Amino acid sequence: MLRIPFRIVLAFAVLLLALASFGPARADGLVSKFLDKAPVGELVPGADAYGEIAGDIPVVPALKGGETLGYVFLTSDFVSTTGYSGKPIHTLVGIDKDAVLTGVRLVKHSEPIVLIGIPEAKIRAVTEGYAGLDLKKEAAAGGEAHDLDIISGATVTIIVIDDSIVRSALKVARALGLGGLEPEAGATGPKMVVDTSVEEKLDWQTMTGDGSVRRLSLDVGQINAAFADQGDPRAIKRPEKGPETDTYIDLYLALADVPSIGKSLLGEAEYANLMNRLKEGDHAIFVAGRGRYSFKGSGYVRGGIFDRIQLIQDDISVRFRDRQHTRVLKVEASGAPAFTEMDLFVIPADSGFDPADEFRLQLLANRAVGPVDKTFLTFDLGYRLPERFLKPETPARVADAGDAAAAPAAPASLSDDEGARALWQRIWRDRQVDIAVLAGALGVLTLVFFFQKQVTKNERFTFWFRIAFLTFTLVWLGWMENAQLSVVNVLAFFSAVTTDFSWNAFLMDPLVFLLWFAVAASLIFWGRGAYCGWLCPFGALQELTNRIAKVCRVPQFEVPWGLHERLWPIKYMIFLALFGLSLYSLDVAEHYAEVEPFKTAIILKFQRAWPFVAFVVVLLLAGLFIERFYCRYLCPLGAALAIPARLRMFDWLKRYKECGDPCQRCAKECMVQAIHPEGNINPNECLNCLHCQVLYQHDQKCPVCIKKLAKRKRFEKQIGIAKPDAPAPKKAPEPAE
Repeated sequence: MLRIPFRIVLAFAVLLLALASFGPARADGLVSKFLDKAPVGELVPGADAYGEIAGDIPVVPALKGGETLGYVFLTSDFVSTTGYSGKPIHTLVGIDKDAVLTGVRLVKHSEPIVLIGIPEAKIRAVTEGYAGLDLKKEAAAGGEAHDLDIISGATVTIIVIDDSIVRSALKVARALGLGGLEPEAGATGPKMVVDTSVEEKLDWQTMTGDGSVRRLSLDVGQINAAFADQGDPRAIKRPEKGPETDTYIDLYLALADVPSIGKSLLGEAEYANLMNRLKEGDHAIFVAGRGRYSFKGSGYVRGGIFDRIQLIQDDISVRFRDRQHTRVLKVEASGAPAFTEMDLFVIPADSGFDPADEFRLQLLANRAVGPVDKTFLTFDLGYRLPERFLKPETPARVADAGDAAAAPAAPASLSDDEGARALWQRIWRDRQVDIAVLAGALGVLTLVFFFQKQVTKNERFTFWFRIAFLTFTLVWLGWMENAQLSVVNVLAFFSAVTTDFSWNAFLMDPLVFLLWFAVAASLIFWGRGAYCGWLCPFGALQELTNRIAKVCRVPQFEVPWGLHERLWPIKYMIFLALFGLSLYSLDVAEHYAEVEPFKTAIILKFQRAWPFVAFVVVLLLAGLFIERFYCRYLCPLGAALAIPARLRMFDWLKRYKECGDPCQRCAKECMVQAIHPEGNINPNECLNCLHCQVLYQHDQKCPVCIKKLAKRKRFEKQIGIAKPDAPAPKKAPEPAE
C-alpha cells in the first residue's frame, strides 16, 4: 500500500474540515459580492455603473455618467433574513433619492419550496413588484402601508422577503436621509428599562385591565368581513361557517420574563425554570389562544418555524423556531380562562429587542380558496409594558457594555465577523442537546471500530446493533435534524479556496461541523466507509429497505464481477463532471447535483414535485434487488470521499492468506461486492459494515476457523483419551475401630 507522509495527510484533513463552510447557502453579508447578479440599470433605471461603497454603511451608489441617481443595498446587510430553511435570503434593492424603491432582485436563497415547488417566475414577480414602494408612507405606517402578496405554499419565504425589503429599506433611507426621512428620534427623557425589583402577585383580571396582558379577539363575523374587504372573490365565496358570534381566535400576549407578570402567569417554579433557560439579554413572551384558528399552525412541525406569528418592533422583526418554543401547561393567575394553546417564545438577545419599548405581535390568518391556494390577512396585537414595571436607566447601567439587553443592536453590516461569531455561538448553545446526542453516537461508533474484534464476535449482536444505528442515522440524523452531507459541499470548497475562508460560516451548523470533522478523521483511520456505511441517512434508508425486502423474500441479484467492475467508475465520472461544471459555474453544478436524491428523500421527506420523487423511488426499487445500488454505482459524494480515502494510514480489516484462494465466502456475502475474487478488500468501495470481520472469526462459516476448531477438538480428544492412564488417586486410610 502506498504510504503518504503524515504531514501531507494532516494538511489534507485540515482542508477537508472546511468543506461544510462553503455550501450553497452561505451568507456572505457583503453587497459587493452580489452586484454581478443584477445589472445596475435593472435596480435603478437609467444608471449605467455601480460606484464604490462610501461611508459607514454598505450601500453602493448607482451612477449615470458619474452622477448618483440612487443607491443599491443588500437586505441581509441590515436585517435578519433567515427563512424557512434557517438560512439567509439575499435580496438586492434599488432606492432613489426620494425614498422610493426602484428595483428589487432576489439573488441568493436556500428556500426548498422556491427551489423545487414554486415557479421562479412567481417569486420574481412578487419581489419585482416592490418597485415603486414609497418608504415615506411605510415610515408613517410602521411598515404596513402596502399589501402583502403571499404565494400559497411559500408563506414563510414571502413574509421574510417582504419584511427584509421594507425594514432594510427604511434603515437605509433613514441613514442616508432620503426623502426627508431621518433616524428615529430618541426619547427626550431618560431611557427606560425593566424594573426587576417590582414583584406583585396579580390575578387575571388585574393583568388584562392594566395592560400586563393584551388581547386580540376576532369572531367569525369579523374575519368574514375582513376577507370581504380584501376583495378576493374566491375568499368571499368561502366564508367561515357557523354563527357570526362564534370565536375565530381569542389571542393574549404578555412579557413573561418581567417578574410580576411571569410569576403570576407561570407560578414561581416555572418562572424560575424560564429564567434559567434564558441567556443573558434574552427575553420571552407568553402567547395564549383559543377558538377555531391556531396561532401556531402546523408549519413548525414540518419545518421548525412558526409561520403564523412574528414579533415586530420598529425596524426589527423576530420569527420563532421550534427550539425557541416551550409549551405552558397551566396559567397560575386566578380567574384565567381555559385556553387551547399556551406557549412561551424566546426573543434572542441579538435581535435588538427592547422590552421597555412598544412592540406588536402580528398574526397571519389564511383562508383556502382552492385545492392548494390560500389568501392571507394580517392582524396586529400591540403591547406596551405598564409604566410601573419600568424605571429610568442609570448611568452605571448605560456604561455596562456587557448588558446585552440594554445595548442597542448594531447593523449586521457594521460588525459582520462579530455578528457571525455571536450567531454561531448562540446556535451552538441552543443545540446543546443535539450536539451531545451526535457526539455520543460518534463516540460509540469510534469505539466499535477500535474494538471491532470484540464487537463482531457475536453475529446476532453485530447485526442488530447495525440495524439500530442505521435507524438512528435515518430517523434522527436525517429526517429530524436534516444533517445530510452532500457533494455540493465538496464542490463549493474547491470554488471557495481561491476567494476566502470563514470559520464563522463553517460553525453555523454544529451537526454538519461535527460530521465533517468525523469524516476528516475517519478518512485517515478507516477510509470513506465510516461515513458512507454508518452515518449517511440515504445510505441507511437503502440498506433498511433492502433488509425489509429480504424478509419479504424479494429476490437478490448479484452483479457479475466483470460488469460490476465496469459500473462502479460511473460515480467517479459523475463527480468529475460536476467538478468540471463547478469550475465554470457553481450554480450550474449545484443544479445538476440533483443526481443526489438526498434533498428529496431526506431533507424534504418526499414532499417534492413528482419527477424528483419518481427518481428516488426508482433508485430505492433498484436497491431492493441490488443492495446499496445507488452507493455502488451513482453516488458522487461517495466518489469524492473515496479519492482521499486512499490516504488512510491503517488496515483494520483482518484477512487470512486463504481468503480468495480458495475461500470466497466473504466476497459472496459482501453487500456491495467490495472484495475482489483474489480476496483483497477495495477500500474505495468498502462501507466498513464489519460483516467480513464477523465471518473472520465465525467457527461455523469461515473454513479457516472451522479447521482451527476441528484441530482443537482433536487435541482435546487426545487429552481426554490420555486421562485414564494417569495413576489412580491414593485411597484414604480406614478409620481406627
